Amino acid sequence: MPDKRLRDELQATLDARRDLGPEYESALIDSFVERLDATIAARVRAELDHHDPVRSAPRRHPMVPIALGSLGIGVPLTAVAASAGGAGLLVAWMAIVVINVAAAVAIMRRS
Repeated sequence: MPDKRLRDELQATLDARRDLGPEYESALIDSFVERLDATIAARVRAELDHHDPVRSAPRRHPMVPIALGSLGIGVPLTAVAASAGGAGLLVAWMAIVVINVAAAVAIMRRS
């Protein structure tokens, strides 16, 4: 059965066309088609989310790749920074910490 809201919008568009005359027909049709497209797109998205568990399921641990990447980069960076002394080591690890905190804040804002 057709959506009652869409039926009402179509009826309103037809009534407006009758009241305004044929010179507004193109604008009225374009407006109705845009609303129809939005409705169809919303239904398709809902159907895809319902049937596609990969798309609809949120990622459970988005920080894991960032943390593992930081450790992977941190090990060789520690070796290089240690040659510059304690200050180099401190700067390298502070940069890694800042990047991880910034990534965590960005992920928390998206959630």
